[in-house]
Amino acid sequence: MINILVVLLLLHFLIAASFMSKASRSNAGLFRIANGFAIGVAICIAFGWGSWATQGDITSSLFEINFLRLSVVSLIGFMSFILLRYSIHYLHGEKHRGRYFRYLLTTLLSVTIVVLSNHLVLFWLAWVGISLSLHRLLLFYPNRPRAALAAHKKFILARLAESALLGAFICIYLSTGMLQLNDITNYYLTHSTTLTVLEQSAAGLLAIVALIKCAQLPVHGWLMQVVESPTPVSALLHAGIINLGGFLVMVFGPLILRIEAAKWLILIVAGITTLLAALIMTTRISLKVRLAWSTCAQMGLMLVECALGLYELALLHLLAHSAYKAHAFLNSSQWIHEDLTRRLSDQLEPPLWQWLIALAVATGLTTAAAVVIEYQGPISIWGLMVGALTVWLALRFEAQAPSSYFRIITAAVVLLAAYSAQKWLLHLVVALPNDLRAQALDGADIWLLSLVVLLIVVNYLLYYRAHLVTVQKLSRVLYAGLYLDEWMTRLTILLWPVHLPSIKKQKHLAIHRYAAGHEEQK
Repeated sequence: MINILVVLLLLHFLIAASFMSKASRSNAGLFRIANGFAIGVAICIAFGWGSWATQGDITSSLFEINFLRLSVVSLIGFMSFILLRYSIHYLHGEKHRGRYFRYLLTTLLSVTIVVLSNHLVLFWLAWVGISLSLHRLLLFYPNRPRAALAAHKKFILARLAESALLGAFICIYLSTGMLQLNDITNYYLTHSTTLTVLEQSAAGLLAIVALIKCAQLPVHGWLMQVVESPTPVSALLHAGIINLGGFLVMVFGPLILRIEAAKWLILIVAGITTLLAALIMTTRISLKVRLAWSTCAQMGLMLVECALGLYELALLHLLAHSAYKAHAFLNSSQWIHEDLTRRLSDQLEPPLWQWLIALAVATGLTTAAAVVIEYQGPISIWGLMVGALTVWLALRFEAQAPSSYFRIITAAVVLLAAYSAQKWLLHLVVALPNDLRAQALDGADIWLLSLVVLLIVVNYLLYYRAHLVTVQKLSRVLYAGLYLDEWMTRLTILLWPVHLPSIKKQKHLAIHRYAAGHEEQK
């Protein structure tokens, strides 16, 4: 039944892709196809959810349905409908939009197969399919030099990640003789003996794949440059595809988290990326580039949460970040207006007593929330919540009269209660065994806690001590992204040169496109 259900869903993707590539320019016709696509996804999710709720995990030789996979595939269905609807209007009058829809739906098809796959071979083939179809989307405007360079860098990194993933799967198969993911997961959940060299190699390769897929430093540069592609492609990438690195760690977590080297590779690389990307983001002017750096930082934090064994928090992060980032890219024009308004307004530093009150309130509320849900585990995540809530409260205390403090604190309580409730509910269905989760004040927890403190301190200096010479030097280095992407670009071109379109040819084609559009309007 599960095989039939998923095959019907995948056939729906293929039929929609075929119709989209041949459809007329009628927005109504395209919108009906988008509606049909979304309804097909919703029906499959509904059947799968009902079966999962009554029988638990549903597994076949090729596909599996459990809470994690259903949550992510539900997100895919929702995002697909939004992106298709937006793209219909965004590409109205575009000559090659049939090709765009064909590759867009092929990408969504591949992502869906990865999320539902229960077979190593099928998982790897769909993973490759994602990068190949996405590559064509990134080159939708092939005559833009920055788009061509970003796609070239992404193409090389994707081949490295796919090779590493294939190597990891071969190591797992040679060690266990298993090809079904659910069997592999159950095996490592109950496996207590020392793992072999092949299994340790597989864990290390999976960690590398996740870091590359999530665009962690220093292989992050392409993520900042794909803003040259159509806006819906940026939304698809930042709100969906890039999250697959975290999904990979959650699926193979029982293996990865048993190998200290693999776990610490994720903790160190993703932790440093979170810190640096969050700071670099504050120095950027272009809104889309700032959003790209934000994605880099958010993916780093999600990977750290996975490495700590906090699957419930990582899943909540994945779902919330996808919805937020899709909205941010598709509504970027409004964000530009809001950002300009914020920059033109007075940025006054709250006095010390307001910082202290905000810190006391944030600490008290966060501690109360942890006690209510009977939380046991790393405290660094709650430390991050205390820091974010302190800044949020202090800035609003400064902007509002003292009489409105009660309303501000009430809003903070509601936000924290919603966060805690969702975390507690997800903990009931996706939590890992305690031996795979980090504990309070162990090495991993202290590492993240130190990064959180450093992030808060440096961010304060950048905002309120920008006049200091040392801070100005630091700001310039951060604005340059620590020159990491420049070195990676030179290495990429040295190893695999790419022919970029000339600016003169690009201008000529832009004029030709404008003239063709003008004639069509007439």
